[in-house]
Amino acid sequence: MSFDPQHLQDIIACPKTKAKLVCDGDFLVSIDPTSRLKYPIKDGIPVMLIDEATEVPQAEWAEIMKRHDRNPVSGE
Repeated sequence: MSFDPQHLQDIIACPKTKAKLVCDGDFLVSIDPTSRLKYPIKDGIPVMLIDEATEVPQAEWAEIMKRHDRNPVSGE
């Protein structure tokens, strides 16, 4: 059984900031505007290790938030 990020995104959180996550393609992206971390999903399994996360540039993060009907400044 593979991970369904859409189903669990309300349950799991960013391990660094505890912020909610949104699923964007093969990544889970933190809605925290300060850290803007994204975690890869490899072979259907999210890699929720802080060391494996990458920081998303501000403009890219804002676009991801817009795609998920979130405020592109606050992530809320």
